[in-house]
Amino acid sequence: MIHLDNISFDQCIKCTVCTIYCPVARATHLFPGPKQSGPDAERLRIKNPDLVDESLKYCSNCKRCEIACPSGVKIADIIQQSKWRYLKKKFRLRDYFMSHTDLVGTMATSMSFLVNFFMGLAITRLFMELVLKIPMRRVFPKYNSTTFRRWFRTIRKSQEAYAQKAVFFHGCYVNYNNLDLGKDVVRVLNAMNIGVEVPREKCCGVPLIANGFLKKAKKNARYNIASLEERTGDGRAVISASSSCSFALKYEYSNLLALDNSRIFNQVEYITKYLYSRIQEGGLPTMKPVHLRAAYHSPCHLERMGGVIYTIDLLKRVPGLDLVILHSECCGIAGTYGFKKEYYDISQSIGGLLFKAIEAAEPEVVITDCETCKMQIEMNTGYEVLHPVQVLARAFREE
Repeated sequence: MIHLDNISFDQCIKCTVCTIYCPVARATHLFPGPKQSGPDAERLRIKNPDLVDESLKYCSNCKRCEIACPSGVKIADIIQQSKWRYLKKKFRLRDYFMSHTDLVGTMATSMSFLVNFFMGLAITRLFMELVLKIPMRRVFPKYNSTTFRRWFRTIRKSQEAYAQKAVFFHGCYVNYNNLDLGKDVVRVLNAMNIGVEVPREKCCGVPLIANGFLKKAKKNARYNIASLEERTGDGRAVISASSSCSFALKYEYSNLLALDNSRIFNQVEYITKYLYSRIQEGGLPTMKPVHLRAAYHSPCHLERMGGVIYTIDLLKRVPGLDLVILHSECCGIAGTYGFKKEYYDISQSIGGLLFKAIEAAEPEVVITDCETCKMQIEMNTGYEVLHPVQVLARAFREE
């Protein structure tokens, strides 16, 4: 049955620019393209759900089709909603553990030495490929020995001295895998005379959505919305150092999960946009030179939000930084997509152009805003990958 809330595909003018811009369609014939799998096929699926096409599962939800669309059609959302509405869902232990990041992260940080050791063994990776269908060549991020939340408790009182504060939605990656990035976020904000608050939070839901655990994603989203509403009653900003977390809080909650996040929508900002706004108000401290040649890769979800310009502006302000802005293509990993054996070769093929561009730039480091882009680039190029905030932290750091 056709409802007024599911006919946005009628805005499609069939120009096919989304398919030209789609990294997956370029990498494999198994995916016909966003237009065909999205607006075109949705008309058929509404009339007869049995006409669902298995090619839906190859969409990585990178959102580049939506960036390219001249008509504003939410093509990736149509595909994702149809994927979980019409395709038969098979439970896989792999998908469960890769999507329930709070559960896995809590266990892994409590025994990080053992987890990191065994994840580095060839026999472990062989087992994961044969049993869990996680490619042996895929490198996993290491786990911290403690969480960001535990560390923050030790400095929480120091944040009370700041008149202006921001609410930091740290996300799973900072909490379990990259404590140093979380520390640098606090360091940079404090250098700009901004204190940090850390709310109650659960995983933003991006990996849950990607793996079809929509009920759990909605549960997490409702929890996060309620928690953030408590902190933003006075208009206080909610910032994230993950472009995907920011995108989920602002757009996936309302578009894909059909939840009301209107009371926090205007408060949620990706961190570089927030810092840019504070700098425009005259809040930029003196920076020391950071003598590095760096190649910058813009992540898909940050491009979808229109936030790349703010990151580039901040990086250009860092004295001594020799910045090469890449003509970025999707890195291919797309969250958990590149961790699955059935998509691994597609993921690597998509990222190939980016890896070559990085090598051609001959940088000392690579900079990107996305944690999974960092994993993909470090695994395939060998270059250290920094977050923009980490570069700013170097410029702000005391001697």
